[in-house]
Amino acid sequence: MIEFRDVRKVYLQGTREVAALDGVTLRITPGGFTCLMGPSGSGKSTFLHLAGGLDLPTSGDVLIEGQPTRSWNDDALTLLRRRRLGFVFQFFNLIPSLTVAENVALPLLLEGISAAESDLRVKPLLERVGLSDRRLHAPAGLSGGEMQRTAIARALIADPAIVLADEPTGNLDRATGRGILEILHSVAKRDGRTVVIVTHDPSAAEFADRVVRLRDGRIESDGSP
Repeated sequence: MIEFRDVRKVYLQGTREVAALDGVTLRITPGGFTCLMGPSGSGKSTFLHLAGGLDLPTSGDVLIEGQPTRSWNDDALTLLRRRRLGFVFQFFNLIPSLTVAENVALPLLLEGISAAESDLRVKPLLERVGLSDRRLHAPAGLSGGEMQRTAIARALIADPAIVLADEPTGNLDRATGRGILEILHSVAKRDGRTVVIVTHDPSAAEFADRVVRLRDGRIESDGSP
């Protein structure tokens, strides 16, 4: 589903090259819940950006569904992200002027699906994440946990094979964060989707099938939690 083959990602800081990832080889198990952990600067977010086709490796290959991302043009990568990948971000990235239901439906509307059909798909997702009674609210009227549940519903609306989450509990209290992890766990286990999360939250390991720890751009450990 997602495979890294000797991947390096190098950034320039002034005149100095910094390797955010330095020779990472890893295959993400389809249908599993993988937790990527490590200290700040270890390469976690870079890994997620490469896994989602938001960036390209300096060398090596990142394969999504068997195809190297470097072989796709920008339009193809955009369609991949819209149709096959679901993203959940630490800061939610909701559109303030849209309601909860409109935020969730947005990926479908971008695909040209009618508002009526979109609404039929939005309703059960909002029920699943416990937001049926908040569907007409704007993001400003939601708690942090409600905004993140809205973001998860939006990530799932296009029926993606892969869900990538960047610090999904980073702005939430412990109890609320645990509820978010339970939803993401069910996305992997009940739906059979591939879920990869990047996190500093040690409790996330309780929900994972696999914990990969990065340090200095390299894999430090890889195994069951």
